[in-house]
Amino acid sequence: MESSERAGLVLRPFHGVRFAVDDLPAVTSPPYDLISPDDMRDLLARHANNVVRLILPGTGHYGEARALLSEWLTSGVLTTDDLPGLYVYEQSGPRLLQRGLIGALGVGSSSVLPHENVMPGPVADRLALMRATEANLEPIFLLYEGGGAASRLVDDVAVQRPPLADLRTADGIRHRLWAVTDPDEIAAVEGDLRDRQALIADGHHRYATYEALRGDHDEAGPWDYGLAFLVDSLAYPPELRAIHRVIPGLPLEEAAARAKGAWQVHEFASLDEALSELAAASGPAFVLAGEGAAHLLTDPDPMQLDHALPADHSARWRSLDTAILTTFLFPKVWGIEDSEEAVLVVHHDPLAAVRLARQHSGTAVILNPLSTVDVLAVAAQGERVPRKSTSFGPKPRTGLVLRVFAAN
Repeated sequence: MESSERAGLVLRPFHGVRFAVDDLPAVTSPPYDLISPDDMRDLLARHANNVVRLILPGTGHYGEARALLSEWLTSGVLTTDDLPGLYVYEQSGPRLLQRGLIGALGVGSSSVLPHENVMPGPVADRLALMRATEANLEPIFLLYEGGGAASRLVDDVAVQRPPLADLRTADGIRHRLWAVTDPDEIAAVEGDLRDRQALIADGHHRYATYEALRGDHDEAGPWDYGLAFLVDSLAYPPELRAIHRVIPGLPLEEAAARAKGAWQVHEFASLDEALSELAAASGPAFVLAGEGAAHLLTDPDPMQLDHALPADHSARWRSLDTAILTTFLFPKVWGIEDSEEAVLVVHHDPLAAVRLARQHSGTAVILNPLSTVDVLAVAAQGERVPRKSTSFGPKPRTGLVLRVFAAN
């Protein structure tokens, strides 16, 4: 097997597979794990060829995604670019500009830094889909400290060359895509990235899937690489947003009452006021919400907290809100295991978390986002934050360019 352990950070060109339809915005989607049931219905109704039909076929229906991918390739709904290339990708909108490179990432390199734990369920789901389709249907999202030839190429291409695709999605974001096929430019990128490291900002489960798929094979092949979007975080600093929790079946008043032995609990008639106080908090803090008044948890009992946090982790890891949530509040205060069944997650939107909590007669736990500095420091020392701790953005749109193994 070809090893990428010695190769450093590798982003190689590939033959991109792209939609050849008139309404490009209507065939794209957010990443698979940000699509709610309502979003799914909307995307399916928007276009018969929306990529969501490939990325979310439903458990056990992975063969249907494979057949559909083959059908779209045969019919010309999807076409394969003649020349292998790296793809410059730009997202722009009000107060938003992000550019980076989409390519085939060398899998298994110590230069790729995960920072978040994964759960076996999503990895098994993505692995079954990837095995069935023999394709990378959406890129993971990587950040690196650049400033070299790759960064200069990205900006030069975006400013000077006409794009392959130029579209605006329903959220108002403009997406543009260019192919870089010149061997000298590709070699310059390769040389620039060789000695760098990249942090997985989004896509830990898919990267774990890349690693598992690579482990399926003894020989070198397209499975040694996985589709990735690489952004220079110095040129385009990322946004880091929170992922909130919902505990089904735990009534809000019970959750607040049980927290009083370990936290200072402040009650607010207004959710907005509680959220404002949460944003201003200087230490560990959470808002509990659902049916009734909101409650702000602050100032955990230091002795109880110290006893609950694992001693084999760094002080910085132990200070993270999500570490305190998953090792203290959930198991010690509420007697809850942090599992996919017991704890639901809601990206970014606290009001959506509260609505979900009410639907499940439960409690929403609203968090502040972690700091990028803390996440990078934890990853650099080989630790991983608890699952669903971070949501870096803006995330790449799914469906602009795919990678099919047979073409690569």
